[in-house]
Amino acid sequence: MSRIGRMPITIPAGVEVKVDDKNVVIVKGPKGQLQETIHRDMKIVIEENELTVQRPTDNKNHRSLHGLSRTLINNMIVGVTNGYEKKLIINGVGYRAAKQGNKLNLSLGFSHPVEMVDPEGITTEVPTQTEIIVKGIDKQIVGNYAAKIRSWREPEPYKGKGIKYENEVVRRKEGKAGK
Repeated sequence: MSRIGRMPITIPAGVEVKVDDKNVVIVKGPKGQLQETIHRDMKIVIEENELTVQRPTDNKNHRSLHGLSRTLINNMIVGVTNGYEKKLIINGVGYRAAKQGNKLNLSLGFSHPVEMVDPEGITTEVPTQTEIIVKGIDKQIVGNYAAKIRSWREPEPYKGKGIKYENEVVRRKEGKAGK
């Protein structure tokens, strides 16, 4: 059995989980609503305030889908109750971020400012000029948008300039050896 797949998910108070006949899971909570289609072979059982995912056989495909299905459902439940956030830090002289309405303006050393419009369901905050916080209820969309922001200037190994995640460690390299 999958160690992750066999663990039950506790449904917190205020969260409503529905599964239709085509294995579409709809999760409603205080922060919003999410829906995901789970593979048709996986069986989703809801008993009182616990949800479990069961697989029909032990073949390789079903084993790989077991833990994935459980994790996707758990991420939806955590998203509608607590939400997700990613924090980005900007390093570099003249590199800064600013927020105007639903647009994120980045000055990253290009000849033009980079403007990014927040996708639906995502909010960005700029507490200081060198910090960006991406928030939302869908873990996948939050991670993708944070990666898209980071891709404009990934941290380089010599001076450490660029946009990095809060907990990311940039391995620094030594420059050219002088005489």
